[in-house]
Amino acid sequence: MHTRPALRTSAFKQVDVFTSEPMRGNPLAVVLDAEGLDDATMQRIAAWTNLSETTFVLPPTEPGADYRVRIFTPRSELAFAGHPSVGTAHALLEAERVAAKTELVQQCGAGLLPLRVEGDGATRRIFVRAPQATLHAPERALAAAAGDALAAPGTVALARAVDLGLRWLVCDLDRAERVRALRPDFDAVARLTRARDAVGLCVFGRGDERDAPCALVVRAFCPADGIAEDPVTGSANAAIAAHLWASGALAAIGHRYGASQGRELGRDGRVEVCVDEASGAVEIGGASLTCIDGTLALPIGTAP
Repeated sequence: MHTRPALRTSAFKQVDVFTSEPMRGNPLAVVLDAEGLDDATMQRIAAWTNLSETTFVLPPTEPGADYRVRIFTPRSELAFAGHPSVGTAHALLEAERVAAKTELVQQCGAGLLPLRVEGDGATRRIFVRAPQATLHAPERALAAAAGDALAAPGTVALARAVDLGLRWLVCDLDRAERVRALRPDFDAVARLTRARDAVGLCVFGRGDERDAPCALVVRAFCPADGIAEDPVTGSANAAIAAHLWASGALAAIGHRYGASQGRELGRDGRVEVCVDEASGAVEIGGASLTCIDGTLALPIGTAP
């Protein structure tokens, strides 16, 4: 007789992030009781959920932190990511695992990151302060290579690498219609991002009246990490905002603006971006809602 393996369980949520309408944002799997899971098991679960990220909530080990989170893509662990930070805070507040207050502190691979909570319930919006960005100089060679990989040679006005706990290749395409029309060569994008040790390549363009009230249109491609196109990406939007601040381009957009992402995938995400005018510190955030709320069964003692 075949016997079922022993199981342990965890409270589990699947949260749609950067949207107030179900199935229009970026889904995130949240494992709320991750104590006792080793690295290999976390990675195995993240590969199984097959979402762009899965988070694992643990007790904090640093003074001042409200909770600790580990963030995994289907293939690797990240020190920081935006939509997992926002979505995990939403899940914890909804489950009453953390106190309902206007400021939280998340412990993650990138250190202690402050989060700000506006509103409550269905109107709640959560903002995370991204790690301080390191901006590399713009490169003509990178712009040319990115244009080729995007199957749109000559369209990338500027390209540079931006590090904020993970590295993005940020590409300015100037106009939103160029962004929306892209049909990238994903194999070429994967080769370029691997060569540059980047998690992905993100592109942006200025919106017009069709994109209102959003000032920017954004897309993010991460095929080397098993994600051809990410629906709505907090860290990419933070990298773009850091670039715009450093290059003096925020005056025409504003230091608090909205970015549209995901329509090409049948989504309609909105990322709210706030940039401190003096320091360049970036907050990204928005609405979230829970689409799946239940219990995750985890086999005990099975090899990955």
